[in-house]
Amino acid sequence: MAEPGTSALATAGTEDATKLSPSYSIPHRLRCGAIAFAIQKLILAPLFIVHRLHDFLTPSSPTRPTLIKSYPARRSLQIRIFFPPDYPRDGGSTSGATVKRLPTLMTIHGGGFVVGHPRDNDAWNAAFAARHGMLVVALNYAKAPGAAFPAPIYDLEALIGCVLSDPALPIDASRVALAGWSAGANLALAVSQLEGVRSRVRAVVPLYPVVDFVAPSSIKVRTRRYKPTLGGFRAKESDYLMSMADVFNWAYVDAGQPCNHTLLSPYFAEREAFPPNVFVIGAEMDMLGQEGWRFACKLAGRKIPALEEPIGREEPVGKGELILDGDEKFAFEERTEDGRWYRWLLVPDTIHGFDQKIDSLVRDRELCEDARMKTEKIIGLIGDWLLEGPFAER
Repeated sequence: MAEPGTSALATAGTEDATKLSPSYSIPHRLRCGAIAFAIQKLILAPLFIVHRLHDFLTPSSPTRPTLIKSYPARRSLQIRIFFPPDYPRDGGSTSGATVKRLPTLMTIHGGGFVVGHPRDNDAWNAAFAARHGMLVVALNYAKAPGAAFPAPIYDLEALIGCVLSDPALPIDASRVALAGWSAGANLALAVSQLEGVRSRVRAVVPLYPVVDFVAPSSIKVRTRRYKPTLGGFRAKESDYLMSMADVFNWAYVDAGQPCNHTLLSPYFAEREAFPPNVFVIGAEMDMLGQEGWRFACKLAGRKIPALEEPIGREEPVGKGELILDGDEKFAFEERTEDGRWYRWLLVPDTIHGFDQKIDSLVRDRELCEDARMKTEKIIGLIGDWLLEGPFAER
């Protein structure tokens, strides 16, 4: 396994584009470590047992994966596999010519590089597989601080290789894409830069990604939209990610690490470093939204917004509504002469993680209903884009 070398470093051309990850004080490191330990060992470990019991007791749940398996290369990292409900799995040998090969989406869960599990996205993955007739494979990776940058990237590289070489899975190798959420979106963009992955993946879909560890969080929180008129959780004057930002950064990024490394901050990579099709999706009320917008503009060869420029607009858009044309802050697409396709979509009036189980995070019926409606539309848009574009027969 090759470690990232200086050839992968960003060549931004200016000294101020490089920032070294800070060396925190001993009390600060102890605080971050204690929080990470408490979350992983005292909260999530018992919850994992509860989830395993739930899986055992509800074998017919509509969001349950078709298969759960692991590979010798990363035996401790189980993956979850979702077949379309109508796929005839008993219809012949997996090596035979009669087997229907499926376009495949591999997904990577979020959690700040510290928490999370492929199970977190079961509902989304199951809905996507059913709606679009695709195979969906939820990947896994070891968590920081035990596995700091770049270890999770190489976990994913190994698992992607195992999945794509697995004769038991009916994968159409010419139609494979990656998607990820938040930290998982960062990892999707990072692992797709590795040659062994980039050459086998047609598209990447990062949802509200972390793409820039150079820009300070103090600026990021000022560029998202705050909409008190929406009421409830969305009326808050702070971004809920800020409370954990220090813990996540300390856990994943070692002190002294150049933050413009392209596997850490994909914003600094050239667009040729990625697969030829990238669909970036952001949330308007998210401190990570603006860096996703800047990243999409850079990929598309458009004018890059200033670091301090707010995303979206002040006025609420409407329950369940997306803005798909007429305002390029919310949506645009760019096709290049060399066959690349870049797309940007900003989901209005909603927060980081809107398409996951936010009802366990907030008690806000209006927000949850708005998020549910928009999630259904996003699942449709991503699948349709893949099938009509990157996965279309040539």
